[in-house]
This record gives sequence, structure tokens and C-alpha cells, in this order.
Amino acid sequence: MAVSNIDNSAPIAQSCDIYMEEIRNHMEHMENETLPDLNKINSQPEITWFMRHYLLDFLVEAHQSFQLSPETLFLTVNLLDRYCSICIVPNSHYQLLGCVSLLIAAKYCDKKNIPTTKELETIYCSLYNKEMFKKMEWDVLNVLEWRVGNPTTECYLQIFLTEGFDKAEVEYIARYICEVALYHKQFVSTKPSVMARASVALAGFFFDHRDFPGLDYVENPTLLALLPYLYNISEVLKKKYYSYSFS
Repeated sequence: MAVSNIDNSAPIAQSCDIYMEEIRNHMEHMENETLPDLNKINSQPEITWFMRHYLLDFLVEAHQSFQLSPETLFLTVNLLDRYCSICIVPNSHYQLLGCVSLLIAAKYCDKKNIPTTKELETIYCSLYNKEMFKKMEWDVLNVLEWRVGNPTTECYLQIFLTEGFDKAEVEYIARYICEVALYHKQFVSTKPSVMARASVALAGFFFDHRDFPGLDYVENPTLLALLPYLYNISEVLKKKYYSYSFS
């Protein structure tokens, strides 16, 4: 008895489409749920954007020193800003909050390269002790209701890069643009998906890849708003990317 050719791929493809739709919906929901509030951060009585700039410099250096994943840096800043969107942070605890945000993000994203509290104490010249780190970590997790994970800008970068580009330099420049944006309050409440798509489109444009899927409907205000900041870069971030070379 001959076996007829039956295409079993259609049901599988439909199932995949359903799952992908559910995943996208969940990511969109979590993206909205974990977005920092610019106005709330603006109302901090002791914390200024000038202070935040220097804290981010420190976090970028610490992140690089511990050889953590790109996603960890974006999650670190998200945790920092979300906490500042909810609680008043004393000036004396702002650096501690940043350091603990890095620790939590590393535990969530890196697993193997998690810095120890001893290492964190060292980079702060023993300004904060183990108990202070532990107490702040517990406080951050409780305030954020243990919602640590979120679809970061790095997560969306990887999604959008697979849609149109396979060149390392485009990924490099896109991530660089996203990290530049971390420093500026204008982008604190910008959705990671919006930032990632604008950065990938802009990076592709720099390399004359103008056929990126979605370039026509990319959020133009975000893309245009990014341009001026690419000429006003943190020295720490500049140093981080200066030595990079394409193989």
C-alpha cells in the first residue's frame, strides 16, 4: 500500500506561530510593566541626573571588569531606575543601590560570572559592608515585588538583528547606541523594543544597509532624538568601545 505524501509541517508551523504570538504578547506586557517612570525619578529630592551619569560610568566599568553579559548592563540600569521610580533614595545610598542592581542583574543573567560581595566591597573601598549589600538587595527585590526579569534592549537587539543583518559591526554599533542612550533621561521611559529597533536601523544606515525590515515604520522621533547624543559621549563608554576591532 502506497503511502501518500502528507505535509505535516502546516500544523507545526501554526503551533509555532501561536507560541510566537503568545511570547510577543508576554514580552510586550512585561515591557510595559517594568518601564521606569521618568517623572517619578525627576521628583527624587536628593538624586540628580548629574549623579546618575557618574553612577552609570561606575557601573559600566564594573560591568566590564567582571566580564558580564551585555544584557546584564541593561537590566542593571532598568532595576536602578525602577527602584527610583518607587522609593525615595538618599544620596548616601545611591551608589549602593547601583551596585546591588548590578549584583541582582548578574545573578539573573550571567549565573557563572556573578561578582561576590567581597569583590563589591573592594571596588567601593569597603564603604559598604556585606550586611548593607544584603539588606539593600532584599529591599530592592521586595520593592520591585521580585519582578527582576524583563525584555531588555539587548533582548530586542538580538531579535531585530536576526531580521535583517548578520554583520558584527552592525550589532556592535547598535549596542553602542543603546548604551549611549542609557545615560540620558530623555530615553529612561522609552520602551526597550523601540530603542532597539531605532538603534539597529540607525546602525544599519551608517553601514549603508538601508533595507532593514521595519526601517520605514521605525519610530522616527526616537531615531532622530538619538542623533545629537552620539556626539556627546561618556569618556568611560568611549574608552570601552575604543579598543574594539572587527575581525
